[in-house]
Amino acid sequence: MPSMLVIATTAVPDHLRGALSRWTSEVVPGIFVGTVSARVRDQLWQAVTETVGNGAAVLVHPAPTEQGYAIRTAGTRRRVPIDFDGLTLIRMTATPQVKSEQSPP
Repeated sequence: MPSMLVIATTAVPDHLRGALSRWTSEVVPGIFVGTVSARVRDQLWQAVTETVGNGAAVLVHPAPTEQGYAIRTAGTRRRVPIDFDGLTLIRMTATPQVKSEQSPP
């Protein structure tokens, strides 16, 4: 049975955006919404995870959970979904620290 999904992408290759737009509508840049079967959803997500590169992506789809949805992520993100007693919560990770080089006196 088809169900709705939302895929949000950041800095992904153009060919991935094209592949996603075959099955979904890009309602705003990087946000894809569609109604597809679980098989198509899983195949789309596999394509995303294999080609996300330096970008990032998030998939939200219905699931038999307390919240009624599941979250999957690919790529490097500051927000990481974690399971907390059956609820999906979002943990924020620290921003990477950049070492600054000091010039000689």
